[in-house]
Amino acid sequence: MTNPAQRDDTVWPAVLTWRAHNAPRMESVRVQLVGNRIRAAGRIIGGDCADHPAFSASYDLVTDEAGVTRRLSLRTSLASGERHVSISRDLEGYWMVEDGTNHHRSGFGGALDVDVVLSPFFNTLPIRRLGLQHNAENHQVPVVYVYLPDLSVRPAELTYSSGPDGIHVLSPVSSSTISVDGQGFLLDYPGLAERI
Repeated sequence: MTNPAQRDDTVWPAVLTWRAHNAPRMESVRVQLVGNRIRAAGRIIGGDCADHPAFSASYDLVTDEAGVTRRLSLRTSLASGERHVSISRDLEGYWMVEDGTNHHRSGFGGALDVDVVLSPFFNTLPIRRLGLQHNAENHQVPVVYVYLPDLSVRPAELTYSSGPDGIHVLSPVSSSTISVDGQGFLLDYPGLAERI
């Protein structure tokens, strides 16, 4: 749930920035909000460490008026070269994943959201869509899960449980209790990153 110390005075559009707790990595994203619709353009920069090689990643995200992801474009740059993936959801609920070589169409278990490993921003999508920053609830959330920096895409299921001490998130790579602001944007994800 929300951190009472965090005021909800953010003016939109806004630039939100996070730094990793235990790795040389940062993320910054320009977010535009219109109701529940989100348009976001962001970048993640990571230095070489035990968790990943040095990389940069940029993304563009658009959701619909209900907060459901419509499309995500991701590009990564590593010393070995560049990669790109486009993920879009059609009106029938099917996802198309294209990487320039392969095209894959799937329902991804009914997913409405995309999650990108190493990114604190993408947790916002189900939190806002489900109103978890205001309501104490438990949800199993199927997602289109994108791994950085290789951009592999797999189905995954995350568990979000909100309560007075925060929102507990169980993902394929971590388990933590996070704090968010009144708009559902992440303030602190122990073990991943904090907003600065």
